Amino acid sequence: MKKVTVTLMVAMVISMFAGGAFSGVTSLRGDKELTANSDESDRRKQVVVRGGMERSYKIQPPVIPHKVDKDTINLKTNTCMNCHSEKTFEEKKAPKVGDSHYVTRDGTVQETISSRRYFCDQCHAPQLDAEPLVNNQFEGAK
Repeated sequence: MKKVTVTLMVAMVISMFAGGAFSGVTSLRGDKELTANSDESDRRKQVVVRGGMERSYKIQPPVIPHKVDKDTINLKTNTCMNCHSEKTFEEKKAPKVGDSHYVTRDGTVQETISSRRYFCDQCHAPQLDAEPLVNNQFEGAK
């Protein structure tokens, strides 16, 4: 049985590398070698939606409905908090950062945003006016 399995695996590998299984398929990088640098991507226009965007599924982090090209998030500065902090959100008419963003890993509630939620763009992404890289039929939960 073990000999048959090994033989089948070897036959599959040989047929894949013979070009039959992958002929005509190119990667999103095009026909560049793996060690070559990819072409710089085109700058896409950011989609700005007044009032925010509908989420695709229940626990999806909200997408960013405004321009962020001048925002800065680093160890010393987080300009998102200029509008979204508990102190400024009403004045700026912006959504307040969720209460979960003030909770540490140990469950302690802090006065300032937790370090594990500090880098907003890890979860929240701006939307760009771009076609999908691959065709799909994704439909979010309604």
